[in-house]
Order: sequence, then structure tokens, then C-alpha cells
Amino acid sequence: MKVLIPDKINAKVIEILQKAGLEVDSKPGISVEDCIKIVDEVDAMIVRSGIKVTPEMLTAAKKLKLVVRAGVGYDNIDTEAAAKLGIVVENTPFGNTNAAAEHTLALMFLLSKKILPGQAELKAGAWNRKLEATELKGKTLGLVGLGNVGKKVAKVALALEMTVLGADPFVDAEGMKALGVHKSDLEEILAKADYISFHLPLTKETRDMIGAAEFAKMKDGVRILNVARGGVINEDALEEAIKSGKVAGAALDVYSQEPPACRTLIELDQVICTPHQGASTKEAQINVGIDAANQVIAALFHGKIEACVNGVAKLRS
Repeated sequence: MKVLIPDKINAKVIEILQKAGLEVDSKPGISVEDCIKIVDEVDAMIVRSGIKVTPEMLTAAKKLKLVVRAGVGYDNIDTEAAAKLGIVVENTPFGNTNAAAEHTLALMFLLSKKILPGQAELKAGAWNRKLEATELKGKTLGLVGLGNVGKKVAKVALALEMTVLGADPFVDAEGMKALGVHKSDLEEILAKADYISFHLPLTKETRDMIGAAEFAKMKDGVRILNVARGGVINEDALEEAIKSGKVAGAALDVYSQEPPACRTLIELDQVICTPHQGASTKEAQINVGIDAANQVIAALFHGKIEACVNGVAKLRS
């Protein structure tokens, strides 16, 4: 059986697959068009975010049973087309949890402290001790999505003596209470939170879920974080909210188009921006790849489906 890997991945992943008896075709950087030409004999694919798994690719893959996304987000895979063809799509929800949570927390600190402006001024030769920061203690953090990453962010925020509100239809009030989080909804978070951080996938329902109307409901001086998926926040609306003073600052790691086209937004002084690197730690890159390899082995040799995201219950023959 053959596994195609069209993205760059750690060599240990290939080693694990080969030791299990699988043939591995590693093609980092291959185009969608070229991938379509070679995918007909492939039983499984492991992808990262570098390639789009299109309906045309899935249709051409006559033997394909499984696509595993080495990472949490899977919006580069057409999950609906895969489901219609009986192809299982899985993600690896745990391997980069810590990396994404730490990145979120680092950005939250940077939004609160004048570290970056202070550094820039000092390197330019100025000595300005009057840059006034703000403390996280006593502030309210709203988490929209309380999955693995959101839960870890909540744990640290609570240790910082923040109040944490959580909005997630898949976590009940008792589950929230056990975490020390107040179960909330989006409307309450918009009205009460000093910081709002998004931890949810990009779907038809979540695309542009935060626009001008939602910003209008927020507290003046709110700070926004997105280390989840671009497109959840309408970038034009965010830019206007920052310019109007409604939003005091935003920290963005993801964008509706990558590399980002929203240049006027990310060039604002109030915006801290990073190039979708929330999961880019040495540890996370290895972890998600190993998880993906093990999930492929479990599926192809044992029929075991793990972390399915498109509702297909078993491998097609």
C-alpha cells in the first residue's frame, strides 16, 4: 500500500510508515495539477497546509481511502467531496495543542505589555520609560471555542487570575465548571470580555462570524486574538474597529488569504502579526507528523478510524 505526502514533513514520519511496510511517495512542494497525475495508485495521504486537496484530486484517487491532516485545521481539504466518495478525512488534534496555546498566550502578553514598542524605541536610541502597559490580572478573557487549545489557554489565564468565559456548544456547563470557566455564549463574550480569543475551525457557519455588528457590541478597548483560522474575523471590519478606537489592539497569526492581502490592517501600529506560525515549533512539527503516521497505520492495517472530521465511519474497499 502506498502513502503520498505532498508536503514537507519530518523524516521520522517516513521512517515510521516504511517500518510498518508501507510504500511512501514523498513529494514536498508538488502542485495540485501534478498531484492529480500521480494520485490514482495511492491508498492514503498525509498533508499539511501546503497543498489543497480538491474534488478533482479526490476523484482521481481511485484507491484513496484516507487523508490525514498533520495538524488541527483541515480547511485545505474538501471534506464534503471526500465524504461523497467515501474517503475518510482525519486531523491530528493533539500534536500541536501546546504550541498553539503558547503562541496565543505570548500574543496576549504582547498585546498587554509595551514590549515591542519599547524595544523598537530603545534600539532606535530613545529612552522612554513612560510607555504604559496593562495587566492581565482581573481582566475577562472570552474564549470562542474551548477545544484542546482553548482549554490550555484557559488554564494559564486562570492562573493569571483572569476571569474566563467560554463559548462552545460541545462543552456543557459541568465541563466548563470543572475547568474553572464560566459557560457563556458569543453575545455575552462580546459584551463582557476585555480580551477575545478564537479557537475554532473555519466553516460555512464560522466564516465572517465577527463583523461590524459584532464589533459594535464589544467593550471599548477590547483586544482581539486569532491563532485559529483566518476568515473567522472579517478583516475589513476589524480594521475599521481599530481605527475607530473600539478595538485597542489585535494579534493575528492567521488570515483569510495567506500570505495576507490585508496590508492596511497588519500595518496598523495596534496590530501584532505573525506568519501563521502558531504550530511552528520543532516539537509540534514532529508530534503532528508522528500522530498522522500512526493514524494511517491504524486505519490501513486495522481499519481503525481516529479523529475523523467528515463523518465517514469506515474505509472504502
